[in-house]
Amino acid sequence: MEAGTGVDLAGMANAVLQPGFVGKEPPPWLRRRLAEGLGGVALYARNVVDRDQVAELTAGLRAERPDVIVAIDEEAGDVTRIDAHTGSPWPGNLALGAIDDPALTREVAGHIGRDLAAAGVTFDYAPDADVNNDPGNPVIGSRAFGAEPERVARHTAAWIAGLQAAGVAACAKHFPGHGNTSVDSHLDVPLIDAGRAELDAIELVPFRAAIAAGVRAVMSAHLRVPSLDPDLPATLSRRIMTDLLRGELGFDGLIVTDAIEMRAVAGRYGLANATVLALAAGADAVCVGGEHADEETATMLRDAICAAVVAGALSEERLADAAARVARLAAWSAAAPKSTPDPRAAAVGLSAARRALRISAPDARFPLSAAPYVLEFQPELNMAIAAETPWGVLAPLAELVPATTGARLSAADGLPAALEASQGRPLVLVVRDPHRYAWMTEALKAALAVRPEAVVVEMGVPAAPMGDVHIATFGATAASGRAVAELLAGR
Repeated sequence: MEAGTGVDLAGMANAVLQPGFVGKEPPPWLRRRLAEGLGGVALYARNVVDRDQVAELTAGLRAERPDVIVAIDEEAGDVTRIDAHTGSPWPGNLALGAIDDPALTREVAGHIGRDLAAAGVTFDYAPDADVNNDPGNPVIGSRAFGAEPERVARHTAAWIAGLQAAGVAACAKHFPGHGNTSVDSHLDVPLIDAGRAELDAIELVPFRAAIAAGVRAVMSAHLRVPSLDPDLPATLSRRIMTDLLRGELGFDGLIVTDAIEMRAVAGRYGLANATVLALAAGADAVCVGGEHADEETATMLRDAICAAVVAGALSEERLADAAARVARLAAWSAAAPKSTPDPRAAAVGLSAARRALRISAPDARFPLSAAPYVLEFQPELNMAIAAETPWGVLAPLAELVPATTGARLSAADGLPAALEASQGRPLVLVVRDPHRYAWMTEALKAALAVRPEAVVVEMGVPAAPMGDVHIATFGATAASGRAVAELLAGR
């Protein structure tokens, strides 16, 4: 008990933290903290080998605390943790939005939920409910269902329904909307320079749909919206987290922060201070551990929360309310019926990826005339995408057409040699968001000037088609790569 307060401050402070850790099994410090009341644990790609190993890991966590919330950032698109080493077997949000079949989106999310539940995961930091209305957005892009508010809203609601029907809590993110930004909040503070009327018409539409669909959690965004709060980023703003999300929109579930160590908040306010400010603003759980995944950080944050209550910077009532909301989510997860994985899931994912393909030349004929040369252009990926996650067309096409070869370039310097190597063979040019990278656009133009018949495959957010034959996959997942490889191979 904390002296003079009559309450277990350390227990409540532990309850609101969702730290990450390093390793494929729970380290001793994490087991101790779970026994002391730690409310949640966040899993990352570094914790995953395969599903059987994750199931063993989560069983180890529950051996210390049966009702621990086990969270993962599984968007099942370009951002995947459970399939970080192999690529997601699902086409991702932008592809699902392009198909625009909410029943399919619900089915896909249901399969994802059953898969996670079987591995012992109870809380998914998904779906992404952002409206990607800035095509140059460096961090959302194909993670969103699209750029139209109503389309994003109906697929957000469908995704939530499918996931939660499988017994895994969904989390709509990044409130109040991260789509209309040109800055990555991992690196700096984005600005949404929109008035309230525009926010109501665009950014808030999917979140209203998520709340109506019964979403169990909402994740805050580390960005500034001056029309809502001229001073503080959303995660630290009571006007946004409490007055808007709870008061106006009527959300009564769990509010969790985006990773609190991201520079947009921790870089300006400090890790401990940002945590306290977020809880005071209305957050109930603090996600930490993407970068600071150690006992020292978890201890420092627990102690900072306790000290803030003693000093009066954070009310005891607010902390108790946050801990109670964590407990309610844990209770829902424990009581929710779980379904087992469906052996048809992989076929559903690949079928969806095929349905998403869009070809600019309706008279294009496949298979390619011979084993092709595949030239992939590697962009600088944002920090939400695990660096080890594979993508592209070269590998899956080489499985179908063994004589396929190619190269991957991260700058234009190697283009002449690659074009020379491709002579006498069909050429496939694979890009991701070339409109965001001047070097990639120029390299693509230069390649098409030499080889105008080359097939261009866009695996990001499609812009104006380039080349005579342009194929858009609306994402760079393993399923998307396989779908386009099958098309090129005539399968």
